[in-house]
Amino acid sequence: MKNDLTDKLFLITGGSKGIGKAIVEKFYKSGAKVAFTYNNNQTSAEKIVNTLGNNDSRIKCYKLDVRNYDDIEQLIPEIEEDMGEIYGLVNNAGITKDRAFLRMQPQDWNDVINTNLNGVFNMTKAFGNKAIRRGRGKIINISSVSGLKGSQGQANYASSKAAIISLTKTLAREFASFGVQINAVAPGFIATEMVNAMPELAKKKINTIVPMKRMGESKEVADAVKFLASPSSDYITGHTLVIDGGLTA
Repeated sequence: MKNDLTDKLFLITGGSKGIGKAIVEKFYKSGAKVAFTYNNNQTSAEKIVNTLGNNDSRIKCYKLDVRNYDDIEQLIPEIEEDMGEIYGLVNNAGITKDRAFLRMQPQDWNDVINTNLNGVFNMTKAFGNKAIRRGRGKIINISSVSGLKGSQGQANYASSKAAIISLTKTLAREFASFGVQINAVAPGFIATEMVNAMPELAKKKINTIVPMKRMGESKEVADAVKFLASPSSDYITGHTLVIDGGLTA
């Protein structure tokens, strides 16, 4: 029962594909109520709702750009009016614009920082005010091993993910006395659309550098996020759970 999410409402950003989609599916199948956001993939988002829920009121999707704080402040009350009190937040929305640093344009840097880092700030601030007043809640931030060890060609992405880890640690201290736990997950190479877009030679190299000799699955990340969202993690806060097959060991 300690992993039970039944009837708790979770808001998951970037839930229309990849790791976000796996988290949406895992939470819904675990009995949670799920509100998830998408930015551009409306067709994919609605397909998830229809496939999983089939008109079930426990799952709904909402269009949102996490860079826009005003939109978030309007959306959260709308979700709560539709579905009830939000118990937990999963900050998953993120993008990449990879390029060698000296060739990286300022717009490439700003786009990734604004989505990956500022989006987490925006969502957490809007939800955190409610969670603190209620004296309960969970926040799980999706970081990356790129934020732990650096990643060539990903100065913008790695910086945003490293900052998320520091933000998680800081906010965990600020929110702890109010009954709110904040943790992060740092996936390594996970078989998602983002990784599958890598050149074939680079993908083959993954099996030689990861001690477990394979990429991870989105559902394995979702399992970890579910644990951090459940009562089993009530005495864990400020932690970053690394899921990388031993890559950073």
